[in-house]
Amino acid sequence: MHSPSKANVIAALEAGGTKFNCALLDTDLNLIAQAAFETTTPAHTLAAVRDFFYQSVATNNAELIAMGIASFGPVDLIPGSPTYGFITNTPKPDWSNTDICGYFARELSVPITFETDVNGAAWGEKVAGAARDLSDFIYVTVGTGIGAGIVVNNQLVRGIRHPEVGHMLMPRDQILDDYAGCCPFHLGCLEGLASGKSIESRWGVSGKFLRANHPAWLVEAQYLALMCANLTQLLAPQKIILGGGVMEQPQLMQMIRDYFLVYMNGYGPAAVLEQTADYIVKTGLNGMAGILGIAELALAQLAQERF
Repeated sequence: MHSPSKANVIAALEAGGTKFNCALLDTDLNLIAQAAFETTTPAHTLAAVRDFFYQSVATNNAELIAMGIASFGPVDLIPGSPTYGFITNTPKPDWSNTDICGYFARELSVPITFETDVNGAAWGEKVAGAARDLSDFIYVTVGTGIGAGIVVNNQLVRGIRHPEVGHMLMPRDQILDDYAGCCPFHLGCLEGLASGKSIESRWGVSGKFLRANHPAWLVEAQYLALMCANLTQLLAPQKIILGGGVMEQPQLMQMIRDYFLVYMNGYGPAAVLEQTADYIVKTGLNGMAGILGIAELALAQLAQERF
């Protein structure tokens, strides 16, 4: 039962392949408490997140009214499906067929809003980031894996599942680049060739330990530029926003833009070709895009259900 003496709060979870970012926010999206937990096994990680929210709500004498989950995937976003709210056939070991939405619905007893991690981050960019005034844009995260949230006409794009930009197949010179790829499903898809996991597999060390002029970044920039060119020709967004741990390399963004122009070869709108620095941009939300986006989506769903 709701207590009028307690402040209403939202639980926001950005479930990633490397870590689970958790936050408790008020209904104005102000941050109250925050924590991160390593993505190990479902039993261990989900329990740690549950306990964080239990403790944070109690410590702040608050009333939890809803939860938003933005999860790595693939996930089932179709209400009424037998596996709605599940992480499905993911490459992440131990996590296939995990009912993440059902777990928190049972444990926290509040309405759950469920989205992909990249959809949550894309919506966060619209709420408070680089896409605040845009109706059509793409947010791409380049981290352990690669994924994209796509917004068209102010709506998140969903089809028979959800877009899997990270698994687009990439053209490549197999003589100059003989690395097979690390994706267990496709090997040489974008994620298999350009994710953080692929960098470590290809070069034998995490990208954060590679020097700025290491040849890894030349390879990385080429694949990400090809991605941007493909997305531009397919969807014609107003902006492409790049985030994730791999994009923390300061030299990488300009390299991507330069190769993008090479691949476009003059075929595209002037706003893209002449103002590439305003078209392909880095997120400025410092890791908070997913939290803000999924919290806003949870609030919107709760208001719709109450109406």
